[in-house]
Amino acid sequence: MVTLAHAPQKVPDPWYLLDPHPHFFFTCGGGVFQRKEKYLVLGLSPQYTVKRREVHNKRVVEFEFWVCGLSGLVMAAAVRAGCAHRGFISVTRRGSHSSTALKPQYDVIVIGAGRLQTFIHAYLQKGGLKTAVLERRHVLGGAAVSEEIIPGFHFSRASYLLSLLRPHIYQDLELKKHGLKVYMRDPYSFTPMLEDGVRGRPPRSLTLGADLAKTQQEIGKFSEKDAKVYPDFLSYLERLACAIHPLLDAPPIDIPGLTQGSLRKKISALRSLKPLVKSGLKLGKNIPDFYELVTAPVMKVLNRWFESEPLRATLATDSVIGANTSPNNPGSGYVLLHHVMGELEKEKGAWGYVEGGMGGVSESIARSARSLGADLFTNRDVKQVLIGQDGSAKGIVLTDGTEVHSKVVLSNATPYITFKQLTPQLPNFLAAPNSADGKPGPHHQCSIHLNCESMEVLEEAYREGQQGYPSSRPMIEMTIPSVLDPTLAPPGCHVVSLFIQFTPYLLEGRRAWTDEDRERFADTVFDWVEHYAPGFKKAIVGKDILTPPDLERVFGLTGGNIFHGSMSLDQLYLARPLPSVADYRSPVKGLYLCGSGSHPGGGVMGAAGWNSALKVLADFKRL
Repeated sequence: MVTLAHAPQKVPDPWYLLDPHPHFFFTCGGGVFQRKEKYLVLGLSPQYTVKRREVHNKRVVEFEFWVCGLSGLVMAAAVRAGCAHRGFISVTRRGSHSSTALKPQYDVIVIGAGRLQTFIHAYLQKGGLKTAVLERRHVLGGAAVSEEIIPGFHFSRASYLLSLLRPHIYQDLELKKHGLKVYMRDPYSFTPMLEDGVRGRPPRSLTLGADLAKTQQEIGKFSEKDAKVYPDFLSYLERLACAIHPLLDAPPIDIPGLTQGSLRKKISALRSLKPLVKSGLKLGKNIPDFYELVTAPVMKVLNRWFESEPLRATLATDSVIGANTSPNNPGSGYVLLHHVMGELEKEKGAWGYVEGGMGGVSESIARSARSLGADLFTNRDVKQVLIGQDGSAKGIVLTDGTEVHSKVVLSNATPYITFKQLTPQLPNFLAAPNSADGKPGPHHQCSIHLNCESMEVLEEAYREGQQGYPSSRPMIEMTIPSVLDPTLAPPGCHVVSLFIQFTPYLLEGRRAWTDEDRERFADTVFDWVEHYAPGFKKAIVGKDILTPPDLERVFGLTGGNIFHGSMSLDQLYLARPLPSVADYRSPVKGLYLCGSGSHPGGGVMGAAGWNSALKVLADFKRL
């Protein structure tokens, strides 16, 4: 049991938060966050217990901070801002999400209801296959979940924005009908500067949005040349990103089919060339530009386009998010392209917040799947894939010993877990000022880039992480989804996500993270936010810290990698996760991969699940 307590405190003086164009501040109150035996204590005397509520007359703010990925430390911190604190705890339902009992036999079993893979069930059900989805945790969605870590505040713990979800999946499953609501952001990017003001003016900042004229005006504060060429750069990225789309919704080229087997099989395998041909035709004369972007260091490309450091560094953030790479490394350009090739509400390249947090995506998909007769189960931890004497998959066994049989097993676990843990019989694999009323300004809906004033700052943070040291000046991507989505927090309150890059899995000397290490790095992150927003630390009343090992333990993300594996050039397309399993079929007959570790990778996209479902439907009668 957890008991929350809250004691009234004096409201501190107004503070400034995130300098846009002019200045922004909240009047906020703090709250000391302490641990005491089994109690989670805010402030002083523990006077509130489970389900009891009491409201104090004070202005508070609650943000949440989250950092994620192989490069990330996930934090969810609640900062109280302009609201009355409710001291209560809600209990998460831990039972199965299915209204039916787990049956002993299915056509298909899906291991893990992670991110978007629940929708595989919907497509397989449409194809007439009886399917069950088994999730280890108490909630569906894998890393795309919303959880009430701080009472009254719903956090997207390990996934925070939506863009890459394939439009045809969005439409086919009628996700709007099943409750999915998205808040579009405009502006969408805000980078404040740590610099002294000039002639009484506040420090500068860079805000990017849909209004191209305003964005050029913002860029012009740093470089008129950059402002002039920026529209051309956007067109350049759009041309290259659109050319990838045919490759996303189809498996890679069937190399074994083209080179082995009968003439009939070779002719059939020629169909796998169609998406590649489509992509090539779309690129046309832009093929050299495409090749350069996906293979070169992104810094080389950005240096050719722009001269101002704030713009180059802001754009470069998309080349390192979740990838634990440097903008100076070859292949970082593809990571940037991966982050801009999405589409949301028919707006190309747009990213938005999901109402209720990222769990809203998973919940809407689950509702769609259930409407088609889905069997979705939580708290079902798969111990092993059952393999028959003929070497084919025969089902799974749970940790409690329950066996469930099927002709097909789809694994949404990472390739490492699938081949190293679930199938031990297999051979080893190498795998602006605030308004007076304290309301948020337009920039608070953006991705707010802290410590992104220059490429040198990003590179130094990367170097420290590679040596096993959490960055002394970490790259921070901050989002405040509750600015647009009021369902995430009590009235007047907010949750904030901090995505920190380059956080090592093991610390110097190959030692594991300790509680002291986690708290010390959290303090470092909050100290840097404090530089940009004085008074910020006093407002923090709670935090959820997930280091890369925590992401591995809680969400099953091997190495803490949000993409289920590197997005480097040697692990894309034909080589994702390995050339021998790039077509989603494993060496075990009837066992398929369907997660982000397969082509075309992760990012709440759903394409790998879609492609693997098509493979299963095509193969099922022959199994």
